[in-house]
Amino acid sequence: MTDQVEPNPEKDPSEWTTGDEPMTGPQKSYLQTLAQEAGEEVPEGLTKAEASARIDELQQTTGRGS
Repeated sequence: MTDQVEPNPEKDPSEWTTGDEPMTGPQKSYLQTLAQEAGEEVPEGLTKAEASARIDELQQTTGRGS
């Protein structure tokens, strides 16, 4: 018998306990890369949750999404 590991369900960024903290350095860097490819600007002062949502949107726009 093989034990199957259940994948961790992705938690909605709005439910993150740290979602209202400032975005991380890696988020900011990736967001700037995506925004540049999409021809858009990155707003200053995004939270972790807002940055995550914006990254998801820009991944769809740029085709980098999974």
